[in-house]
Amino acid sequence: MADQFTHTHAETDVHAMGEVHEHPTWKQYKWVALILTLITVVEVWIYYTPFKESPLFVPVLLIMSAVKFAIVVLFYMHLKYDHKLFKALFTGPLIIAMSTLVALLFLFGKFSGR
Repeated sequence: MADQFTHTHAETDVHAMGEVHEHPTWKQYKWVALILTLITVVEVWIYYTPFKESPLFVPVLLIMSAVKFAIVVLFYMHLKYDHKLFKALFTGPLIIAMSTLVALLFLFGKFSGR
């Protein structure tokens, strides 16, 4: 008895199952790792400069951390190459959580007397 899932074109079977999608190349991975390393070096360097006393210190570090998070999610978790539904399922709750945290920070910052 012949296998009912065997077709003459192997690529057709793989594409039909949804298992093939584009991935970054090794060259792209090296660039991503270099960019992440540079952002980390800048974060550590900023900590040891007089900029640490600036009111922009924490927001700048948070922005750099968010950029690193986005890069890791997009490239190492392959979210950049996934279906739009998976992107929405990941980013939707993330935006809600971040908005809630920012709102709570403003709320408690107002009542802390700062």
